[in-house]
Amino acid sequence: GGTILPKVAKAFHELLDLGLADGDFKIYTAQAAGCAPVVQALHKGTELIAPVKPATIAKSIAIGNPADGFYVLKAVRESGGWGEAVTDEEIVEGIRLLARTEGIFTEPAGGTTVAVTKKLIEQGRIPRDESIVVCVTGNGYKTLEAVLDSVAQPFRIAARLADFDALYARLNGGQEANAV
Repeated sequence: GGTILPKVAKAFHELLDLGLADGDFKIYTAQAAGCAPVVQALHKGTELIAPVKPATIAKSIAIGNPADGFYVLKAVRESGGWGEAVTDEEIVEGIRLLARTEGIFTEPAGGTTVAVTKKLIEQGRIPRDESIVVCVTGNGYKTLEAVLDSVAQPFRIAARLADFDALYARLNGGQEANAV
């Protein structure tokens, strides 16, 4: 539903009013393609958010009739931002991208924001050199079922440094962990 976005916009306006921040900002919204009523309204240029029946792996953001939808649209439009929706496959790739590049294992909602951010950069809506904040608020361990088919099984080792060093060396072609 994007309920955090109007609050972020309000907070940024307050920082500007207090002189604690300067410049401008844009609010972007991200939804799963299987539940994207706000993005659909944004793309249609309407304020009417038509309820939808959710069908996505991103259960925590599968809000078919978001109560704050009007305010999300308002925050996005007033800031000059935009919104996109991504497929479940793109969500999983967003989860994998964040894990691979930042070492953060997020739930599907976080994968959605990462995947939409990537899409907006590819569209040129967000400049590649722009400083941005991506809201990733949940960890992946609470929704493992969403990604089990897409990730390798974890390695299990005893809680001993020697076991870690041996696994690290095996995975890195014989290079020792302390040599990195």
